[in-house]
Amino acid sequence: MPSKIRSHPYLLTTQFSNHNYPLFVFIPGMDETGNELMYIQTAGLEAAFDVRCFVIPPDELTSWDEMAEEIVTLTKIELEKVPRRHVRGASRREVVCRETSPVYLCGESFGGCLALKVLEKFPQLFTKIILINSASSFHRVPWLNLGSVLFPYTPQFFYKICSFLSLPFLADLNRISPAASQALSKSTSSAPKETANQRLSMMREFDIDENKFSQITQPVLLIASREDRVLPSEAEAKHLSNIFPNSQIITLPHSGHACLVERDVNLYQILLSANFTVA
Repeated sequence: MPSKIRSHPYLLTTQFSNHNYPLFVFIPGMDETGNELMYIQTAGLEAAFDVRCFVIPPDELTSWDEMAEEIVTLTKIELEKVPRRHVRGASRREVVCRETSPVYLCGESFGGCLALKVLEKFPQLFTKIILINSASSFHRVPWLNLGSVLFPYTPQFFYKICSFLSLPFLADLNRISPAASQALSKSTSSAPKETANQRLSMMREFDIDENKFSQITQPVLLIASREDRVLPSEAEAKHLSNIFPNSQIITLPHSGHACLVERDVNLYQILLSANFTVA
């Protein structure tokens, strides 16, 4: 685990790296400027994937487009490490070197918005897409929009208190372990107020070209928590399913917004149940 903050976004290897497995790029939520929570959220994926988590340092204040381009650049660097397989072509003498490993893109909450921005600009790079409680509905929720406008006027001490008080809204504390609760608490209070303000503004101004997404043929898995107290995630999953032509929805009936830290929720098991892993 890295012991110091880096000044630029990077891809964190949370589990044992195996370049023979499909690359899995995970984009976390808004407050996750640290790493501890990502280890919990991606636990189990190492059984079938080579997992990388996109880490945005607390002092990184960039736009959607800049972050999207950073993810694509880092993903391409990782793909260069993937062993290439020689496949015989039509002619017996023709041997070509092809990249056969699929690449998964997974975004959770704020990361769901960022994943959509990546797809908007670079739709062919990723083989399968997973969106978990995507925050793409943020700008359509009046009280969240108002709160993001008033946020800059919040005193610093009140911001820290609010970060602590937000935990019951993010997850049912009875459904997460003490270690996960501690990691979630640390995550929600780790982002400086300036960073939180910038990312709230980004979500308030978030917009996508739905026509472009209607042309994406890759499989899209939409995971939504029915008991989400932060965003209308189930309704947003239905909205997105009407845009993507090749999508399916998995609903978590008892889960809150931060579903991936709950004891009974395991992303790898969800992917298996949805037949969303490599055969």
